[in-house]
Amino acid sequence: MECMTPHLVIRLLMGMLILTAASTGADAASCTADSGARRVALLELYTSEGCDSCPPADRWVSTLPGRGLDPGRVVTLGFHVDYWNYLGWSDPFAKADYSARQRAASQRNRAPVVYTPQLLLNGADYRRGLFKDDIADRINAVNQDQPAARITLKIMTGSAELSVQGTAVVPEVSRRENAQAYLAVYENNLATAVPAGENRGKRLRHDFVVRALAGPFPLNAGGEAAFLHHIPLDPAWKNADLHVASFVQNRATGDVLQALAASVCR
Repeated sequence: MECMTPHLVIRLLMGMLILTAASTGADAASCTADSGARRVALLELYTSEGCDSCPPADRWVSTLPGRGLDPGRVVTLGFHVDYWNYLGWSDPFAKADYSARQRAASQRNRAPVVYTPQLLLNGADYRRGLFKDDIADRINAVNQDQPAARITLKIMTGSAELSVQGTAVVPEVSRRENAQAYLAVYENNLATAVPAGENRGKRLRHDFVVRALAGPFPLNAGGEAAFLHHIPLDPAWKNADLHVASFVQNRATGDVLQALAASVCR
């Protein structure tokens, strides 16, 4: 048997490391996103497939990008609540955490009840007018303000998980109290044929469906929140329709200092 010299062994090991690194790089993609000089609004929809008055609201939020209200102006998140599941149909997108988030917002806003569909614009209850849909004007007013936070994201997509490294900075000391950062993954182009409950026989289509929510991430003494979060990729999720969003919100008032959304890199 021929013996290998130490030099040859090192060369073989280095070659194996290079091949491994190349293979890892081929299986993963990364991209970055940075909030800009415009203040972006956050629109939350609380909805349920078990609620027969919810489908019109779901359809309405789906029209917003076509009206110029894209993620560069407003980040839209659809939270499916679970408290209507008892009506004969369990919403596959619903989570108890989203119901808890809505209840916390209702308590903060001193609302006597929670209901669906409900819209919150920058943490405050938003109701469309009977004769005029003023959402573009309301979002434009938010966009005119200077953002009170800056958000940066690095999104890394692997074969089994999504990793997001982010920072949120609040420069102004007076705006730091009660400010917290959140991270969400949402998916577009979803549809469900509902066989039971109030929407029995209907095919419901959804966009902006929140698949995962992480946070709150608190700010440190320097006004910065830093996080690295790993989200397992469910085989049912469509990577081409996945997006990552982050926002900074005042937990006492609900006001959103800045929001950012970006497509998952592929």
